[in-house]
Amino acid sequence: MITYASDALQGQVGDRYFVSIGERVYIEVPDQSYYPDVSVLETRERGRPELEIGADCPVVVLVPEVEQREVFLEIFDGASGDRVVTLIEVLSPSNKRPGPGRDLYQRKQAEVLASTASLVEVDLLRDGEPTVALPRHRHGAGSYRVVVSPATTRSRREVYPFGLRDRLPRVAIPLLAGDRPAVLDLQAILDETYEKGGFGRRIDYAGSPIPPLSVEDQAWAREVVATAGR
Repeated sequence: MITYASDALQGQVGDRYFVSIGERVYIEVPDQSYYPDVSVLETRERGRPELEIGADCPVVVLVPEVEQREVFLEIFDGASGDRVVTLIEVLSPSNKRPGPGRDLYQRKQAEVLASTASLVEVDLLRDGEPTVALPRHRHGAGSYRVVVSPATTRSRREVYPFGLRDRLPRVAIPLLAGDRPAVLDLQAILDETYEKGGFGRRIDYAGSPIPPLSVEDQAWAREVVATAGR
């Protein structure tokens, strides 16, 4: 989605601005609720120091660290020394659960909100703890949301709440004061991602969504899947 969002914005921002894909890299210990079982189990062999002092033989669990990469979009003002004007984040599962991914994201979020750049946060995840720069009681009724924090007014939040059955919104992406915002059509970008990524052939539609849907949404989703021949 980041790649296609970059393509969609590049043609709208004019000659003054340019859009670039950035990346965060960090190390994380796999959470077994999100990752395949990659741990290795083994028993201690004889002759280990633990056994020589009379300790019982332990089972050793090896948990490999995983390098995580998260990409985001930055809109730069080429006329003022390549200053970052707007940061666009599409939240990942690791941003919404305790751990280094959430900690790193929240530090970056605080840095942007303390800067002269605008922040756009796209949360398309039902699972996990809220992470967007918005009080929880202001999230709205929808399961998903986009939150825009304009640099011009730090106390202002532009919120696009939506649910599973709604069309994804067209979001106004702020540039510098006085310049017309760009428009990010999230539904069009999601459709393009789905088609070009071959997700119709990769997703197991016979399984149940994680986390589970409500009874009403599950019935609706099954009807949509059946109509699409999936």
